[in-house]
Amino acid sequence: MENLPRIGLALPEISPDDIAYVTRAMTENWITTGGPFVNEFENDLKAYLDTSNDILALNSGTSALHLALTVAGVKEGDFILCQTMSYVATANPIQYLKAKPIFIDSETDTYNICPEALEEAILDCIKIGQMPKALILVHSFGIPCKINELTTIARNYEIPIIEDAAEALGSYYDDQKCGSFGDFSVFSFNGNKILTAGSGGALICRSDGDAQRARHLASQAKSLAFGFEHDAVGYNYVMPGLNAALGTSQLGNLESKLVSKNKINAFYKELFKEIEGVTFIETSSTRIKSNHWLNVICFDNLCVNHKTPQGLLEYLYSKNIESRFLWKPLHLQHIYTNQSYYGATVAEDLWKSGLCLPSGTGMSDEDLDRIESALKDYFKV
Repeated sequence: MENLPRIGLALPEISPDDIAYVTRAMTENWITTGGPFVNEFENDLKAYLDTSNDILALNSGTSALHLALTVAGVKEGDFILCQTMSYVATANPIQYLKAKPIFIDSETDTYNICPEALEEAILDCIKIGQMPKALILVHSFGIPCKINELTTIARNYEIPIIEDAAEALGSYYDDQKCGSFGDFSVFSFNGNKILTAGSGGALICRSDGDAQRARHLASQAKSLAFGFEHDAVGYNYVMPGLNAALGTSQLGNLESKLVSKNKINAFYKELFKEIEGVTFIETSSTRIKSNHWLNVICFDNLCVNHKTPQGLLEYLYSKNIESRFLWKPLHLQHIYTNQSYYGATVAEDLWKSGLCLPSGTGMSDEDLDRIESALKDYFKV
């Protein structure tokens, strides 16, 4: 490996203001769950999303998904419709509740859940007399899914929607922000997201009753303000104050991060006009505005002039530049191979041919120059 500074895939960009605000939380001793910093983060996120729905700041996006499924009434044996092109954390909470995921392939415009395959799965469930209990939609890589078509299908069959917007803070569909479309919507604030709280997540509930139930369960289902009476099996899911302080500070700079993401996306889009045999992934829909969380390329054939995703990943690594394979489709994971699947091979083909390129907002012009040089060297441009 060359002795050059590492360029990460999506390293967090931490500002002096971020450090100062986290330090304030420590100085004021609001480091554990709950408190004014958590309340502030919830209120600021609510204002950003321009929603009247209640928002719960939690310790992870996975916790938020688990709570959403729980509050939606998911029980053992229930069917949950789920996009297969996603990180495993999208499906694992289904397993926590001993429900059954039904995985759905992607389409080739947004590379998210395919409406036709989704409806086929629903109709097959109806044939055996078991209506799906929920539908989990995902906005992969920050690209919103076909929300209008998918929500129409779900509403027609009265299936609650859980919107996994973990990767899509700052993305829009029809000028409406992602994270505001579901009966439940979920964000992640992991270290690689466009906004990080170090770790953390959020749950947005359309129903006030669902929000109250979720907030209760997230804090160990404690039923008395003073004393220790618990009326259900709850969870330790509330976000700590330290994480909330970082999230609040980061949210104040979100628009500048989105500008940086757009700049990086434009850089790759222009660069790959010169490289044959590789497709730069983007959507043609004018209804969609992505936050460009990660930039993805696909090799048109698995081996282009003896070049492969594996070969490019290793070459970039030798230059101390990080890249990453795409999520392995969930229906191909050994823990889920016995579950139902609907669709063709769009997600599988994307996984086999794709690679995520560095997309962190903290990258300098010098970093982009290094990436451009490495890519042109590899593809002999």
